Amino acid sequence: MNHARLFLLLGALAGFLTVALGAFGAHVLESRLAPHSFTLFDKAVHYQGLHALALLFTGLLLQISPNNSLRRAGWCFVAGIGLFSGSLYVLSLTGISALGAITPLGGLSFLAGWLLLAMGGWKTGLHE
Repeated sequence: MNHARLFLLLGALAGFLTVALGAFGAHVLESRLAPHSFTLFDKAVHYQGLHALALLFTGLLLQISPNNSLRRAGWCFVAGIGLFSGSLYVLSLTGISALGAITPLGGLSFLAGWLLLAMGGWKTGLHE
């Protein structure tokens, strides 16, 4: 499997959805959700957008230097978007508070992704 290509595709799709969901939130949901729920939705959009960029960057680095740390970083970013942003989207729209227990797992996935990206970036040799 070409992970570089996959992460570039997933990053671009996540970026597209960031813009679409952000517009949906701003134009449809802001007046319909309670302020706290809208803040959760907005936070989900924000973190999805940041990690869409991280996925794109990971895909580009993988083209230069395919290594396991970068592959794992990409999967952590994908998992983080699903767990963190996904749980906040559902929580903000449904109010099912039990989903709040999933959100920190997404945050841990993001943190692991950034550490793995640092390790993988170090292995690329671009720092020399």
